[in-house]
Amino acid sequence: MQEFYQLQQELLLITLVLTGMIFVFVWIFYSLNIALNYLLGACTGVVYLKVLARNVERLGQDRKRIGKSHLAIFIGLIIVATQWNQLHVMPVFLGFLTYKGTLLIYMFRSLMPSDSR
Repeated sequence: MQEFYQLQQELLLITLVLTGMIFVFVWIFYSLNIALNYLLGACTGVVYLKVLARNVERLGQDRKRIGKSHLAIFIGLIIVATQWNQLHVMPVFLGFLTYKGTLLIYMFRSLMPSDSR
């Protein structure tokens, strides 16, 4: 379980760093409004990642399979983004997907040969 908690912390840290970097770039190249839309999606993605990690943590203890509660977060975000006039769906959606970029970074790092041989 210790390895799982370390992985969870590492993924959260990478997600937050990636979110900060992308937020700054979006603000510079687009506008503050679009950047804040991205940030809303990215923060929701972090919540999604935490809920998913909690579901995976409970997988061996209480449950035999992962629940669907984490999907409600995504569906709720998209519904709010489409109904609220000040929000733009695409930046919110791409912000939500930031955690996927984190998973890609982690995967590529794990594929690289380590220097500790």
